[in-house]
Amino acid sequence: MNEFQVLVVGGGHAGVEAARAAARMGAATALVTFDKDTVGAMSCNPAIGGLGKGHLVREVDALDGVIGRAADAAAIHYRMLNRSKGSAVWGPRIQADRRLFRESVQSFVATQEGLVVVEGEVAALRLEGGRVGGLELSDGTLLSAPRVILCTGTFLGGKLFRGEERFEGGRIGEAAASRLGLQMREADLPLARLKTGTPPRLDGRTIEWAQLDVQPSEANDWTMSPLTKRRKNPELFCAITRTTEAAHEIIRKNLDRSPLFSGAIGAAGPRYCPSIEDKIHRFGDRDGHQIFLEPEALDSPLIYPNGISTSLPVDVQHDMLRAMPGLEHVEMAVPGYAVEYDHIDPRALDSSLQVEAIPGLYCAGQINGTTGYEEAAAQGLVAGLAAAAAECDTQAPALDRSNSYIAVMIDDLTLHGVSEPYRMLTARAEYRLRLRANNAHTRLTPLGIGAGCIGDERRRWFERRAEATATLRKGLARTATAKELKDAEIDVRLDQPGRSLKDWLRLESVTPESIAPLLGDINLDSSVMEELAEDALYEPYLVRQDAELRDLQSGMAVSLGRHFDYTTVPGLSNEMVERLSNARPQDMAAASRVAGITPSALAAILVQARRRNDQAA
Repeated sequence: MNEFQVLVVGGGHAGVEAARAAARMGAATALVTFDKDTVGAMSCNPAIGGLGKGHLVREVDALDGVIGRAADAAAIHYRMLNRSKGSAVWGPRIQADRRLFRESVQSFVATQEGLVVVEGEVAALRLEGGRVGGLELSDGTLLSAPRVILCTGTFLGGKLFRGEERFEGGRIGEAAASRLGLQMREADLPLARLKTGTPPRLDGRTIEWAQLDVQPSEANDWTMSPLTKRRKNPELFCAITRTTEAAHEIIRKNLDRSPLFSGAIGAAGPRYCPSIEDKIHRFGDRDGHQIFLEPEALDSPLIYPNGISTSLPVDVQHDMLRAMPGLEHVEMAVPGYAVEYDHIDPRALDSSLQVEAIPGLYCAGQINGTTGYEEAAAQGLVAGLAAAAAECDTQAPALDRSNSYIAVMIDDLTLHGVSEPYRMLTARAEYRLRLRANNAHTRLTPLGIGAGCIGDERRRWFERRAEATATLRKGLARTATAKELKDAEIDVRLDQPGRSLKDWLRLESVTPESIAPLLGDINLDSSVMEELAEDALYEPYLVRQDAELRDLQSGMAVSLGRHFDYTTVPGLSNEMVERLSNARPQDMAAASRVAGITPSALAAILVQARRRNDQAA
């Protein structure tokens, strides 16, 4: 059967989440990929999560995505980043065994009802009357569907660079989607080029580990997904080395052989993950840069040196590595390289990631100018849910900046576009105190249940947790005196008035563990208690944010639409008209976030929008 409701192109993190999400919503879905065996492959860093990125993983998981559970199935090193700061900005991160991760993802794909995998190269989109009608494969096979999601990663017009060497492909040893890229350019879509890269892989048996600082896996028992009952794999350590002045000098002498400096690559790379040659060029005053040596698998000696992404020639990479502590005799298993690829200007997309100029066509992942597995997975989820909802006449979960990092990212992309690969950061979310990584399921799983994209296992888990949460909330509402706390050996002043146990938790000396005896015979779930304790800590700030949200929503919910004519707004400057016409915000809230828009401009737009909406009514 070659007729489907949703077709997904690409078996990476975006493609897998898109395909599974569409199938969970009830759409007949096919995942089209070059090679079935590479579905779920980790192209670059064998890690999932991190600052901001860990929030995305938890949110995708809360909506029944696969990335969190696959990360747990493959995890061989755990670390919670940013622990020295408030829990709202903690970043859960794991190192993964590449093979175990890929196998876990493929298992989720194989067992997803309503989803089939089609092996082949996509030659072209089939367009019918200006909208998508399906796909044509290179062998002539025609696949029919009114919704197509492109999750091509770095494969769309992908070119690889390593010194003077040039290859076509999305990653080493794999072909590029060249014909599809050409068709998209011929369709006059707003395409541009971006660049990313990867470091060399090292043979860990040739590293002098005894010389290096070791970073053990965290002993805490947290996991990426609450559906994971316990950690499954042996846990390995990472180690830290640094670049040296000798390594810097080797790089400087060979900058002319790097395609980044020879002019062969003109596209922008990720600001927060620059190549090592770019670091040395831009930060020449530093005497060294930290390099994390991260294991790639339990049964492989390969080591990923995080921090030295490079496109330098092989001989230079070799010499540079051997100028670093602990790597004096290291052997490279695979040299590093850079990738330049086509991406679409995400301002051409609406909030569902549908291309406005071609109805039925969606884009998700690096094709939208982002970087990272986590950003890709979150976009795939959004596109898959939206495409299936459109075909099945249902509604996708209502995500916005106040309830998810996912919506923050989509909003940033579709409003502002990108000039470099986009990376999620906690600083991008204005409501980050409420968007903690450990409360993603509380925020989003009910929305997923309402939309019909949550499976039975997660729904049952959430219902049990909701009951435990309600019971514990009731217990924490009990008023306790200072003497009761003192008798429980909690360090508080006796002259303090009585208050609820929840309010006592705001004191530094009062911990969830210390008040547990005061809760009676309640069966405590430590993760529920942790979340409610954080709610108590942040409550005064959240009350203020709730008031701000209400004020914002009273005026900011006014609809503008993507085709609002800003030239009709009296008193609006040409600069404001240009900025807003380029961004095309859906509503006043989105307009308020367009860079450079003044309060007086917003006031004028609001008056015009209300007048227009009143006339339409």
